[in-house]
Amino acid sequence: MTNSSSSTAPQVAQAHGRFIRGSVSKVRRVLDQIRGCSYRDALIMLEFMPYRSTGPITKVLRSAVANAEHNLGLDPASLIISQAKADMGPSMKRYRPRAQGRAFAIKKQTCHISIAVTSQTDS
Repeated sequence: MTNSSSSTAPQVAQAHGRFIRGSVSKVRRVLDQIRGCSYRDALIMLEFMPYRSTGPITKVLRSAVANAEHNLGLDPASLIISQAKADMGPSMKRYRPRAQGRAFAIKKQTCHISIAVTSQTDS
């Protein structure tokens, strides 16, 4: 696919990562940094950020770009991140034994990551 004539709807490719271990606030902190950046700039930023959540975010970003390249025929060099969001997933509930027969609840949080990329020429 090259240069489509319908300029009303820009071509958008999406990818979703479901049930990713980590809290939503820690993932959103990284997504706020890369939203609106080009694909190459976002990869460089993610590679050098000191956060654990950059690994799953990189995988979802690469998947979105692969979807744009193979399904829509877009050039990866011209892609920008148009949407990047994280929603809360279900919490895994675990219990830790405490003194005098008590149990302490531990919530292991998960999140859903969604990234959408579009071509710079469309925006």
